[in-house]
Amino acid sequence: MSDAHRDRILIFDFGSQYTQLIARRIREHHVYCEIHPPTMTAAEVAAWRPAGLVLSGGPSSVLDDDAPSLDPAILDLGLPTLGICYGLQLMTQLLGGVVEKADDHEYGRALLTPGKPHPLFAGLDDVPHNVWMSHGDRVLELAPGFEAIATSDNSPFAAAAHTERPLLGIQFHPEVVHTEGGSQLLANFVRGICGCTGSWTVEAFVEESIAAVQAQVGDGRVVCGLSGGVDSSVAAALVHRAIGDKLTCIFVDHGLLRKNEREEVETAFADSLGIPLVTVDARERFLQALKGVTEPEEKRKIIGHLFIDIFDEEADRIGGADFLVQGTLYPDVIESVSVRGPSATIKSHHNVGGLPERMKLALVEPLRELFKDEVREAGRLAGVPEHIVGRHPFPGPGLAIRIIGEVTGERCDILCEADAILIEEIRNAGLYDEIWQAFAVFLPIQSVGVMGDARTYDNCIALRCVSAVDGMTADWSRLPHELLAKVSSRITNEVAGVNRVVYDVSSKPPATIEWE
Repeated sequence: MSDAHRDRILIFDFGSQYTQLIARRIREHHVYCEIHPPTMTAAEVAAWRPAGLVLSGGPSSVLDDDAPSLDPAILDLGLPTLGICYGLQLMTQLLGGVVEKADDHEYGRALLTPGKPHPLFAGLDDVPHNVWMSHGDRVLELAPGFEAIATSDNSPFAAAAHTERPLLGIQFHPEVVHTEGGSQLLANFVRGICGCTGSWTVEAFVEESIAAVQAQVGDGRVVCGLSGGVDSSVAAALVHRAIGDKLTCIFVDHGLLRKNEREEVETAFADSLGIPLVTVDARERFLQALKGVTEPEEKRKIIGHLFIDIFDEEADRIGGADFLVQGTLYPDVIESVSVRGPSATIKSHHNVGGLPERMKLALVEPLRELFKDEVREAGRLAGVPEHIVGRHPFPGPGLAIRIIGEVTGERCDILCEADAILIEEIRNAGLYDEIWQAFAVFLPIQSVGVMGDARTYDNCIALRCVSAVDGMTADWSRLPHELLAKVSSRITNEVAGVNRVVYDVSSKPPATIEWE
């Protein structure tokens, strides 16, 4: 972000799977924020010039020898600082308080009772309300200068504040929906205590992004790795607005796409966006590269490397290309980086972790700081048609990570047909826009069945439909039984090689949305 947006919050990630939620909740109040590892020094924090700091939760114990920590000088910068769960315990320890192992891990709802009035609880009733706890340690003795401002049955220091310095800590998680008034509490911190004006918008980001692309590219030429999904389409539209005809989009048909996707992409970009598009038929190359590969991370890296190889080849044919556009999003960056402290790597993304160390084109990633719902808003502002902006997320590696085990042409064809039936019936039921993501998964197991008078031993398809706001957490969609029955019947009758359909009823967490 430019210096025009110093009105921002720096979040230190100590490994909590809720850290991204903190960022989303803060951005909902139109305050820009970023997540960084706690390895930053006080000088680096001062140079970043945040309006305030948030110390996230985390799975570690501050009592462990290898527990992630923080440069203590950061707490002396005079910045408003909110420690959440592990963040409170770490702040307590660094400033001279005492933390101990709790008798029992406190997980779930707890009743918070506000104590002494404090701006952190402004606008919240002074009556007990439910909050979400998740911790194995607890503060036994506050650091000097701190006082309790809220309690719970198991936490006498459920919230604490320094009497003279802008240092605050809470034992519960305000970022999760289970905490009543959690959004208001975060607003009180970033808008009231930190003094942020709430001036950050996606519209402002779009204008800054366009200017940043113009500055980065200069007189260079750019190719865009287009998949036809929301992310790459919006990235292409923003870059096209920035540099016009200096952009050429390259669409690689790797044979791992949804049904008719190639035709839809070619039509949309020619008719709706007017962006020149080069299509590469690379199905056989990808299938050959994936032959015999079953490990998910290896699949992703193979696909990522081959994508770049093909982009390099096409860029050579086009001539003069200096940059490659990718639709990398902020969760991609966070989930693909694991240093001491930040969230454990969940999976690498072909946009991030799968890139060769030596590549010929410099990257342009205009969406790198946005979450998925913000990308959709940016796409609408950039003029991307609604039928593209509103599409369900689709992973860069495509069907390869929805085929459990080895990827073959036959399995791709089976999955493609089953997936198309699911999407068609969801659209027919008027539920497509109510679902965050819906897709089919090919399972490498066979089970006995009966079709007509014949006994079969065929494949199984799993259906995955989830509801979410931004994909960081998700719950399985409660589709009508009649709809599921119709989808199952159509798949087993119309898709050769499938005799069983199951429905995934797992939430995220503990599961992820994708199966690989």
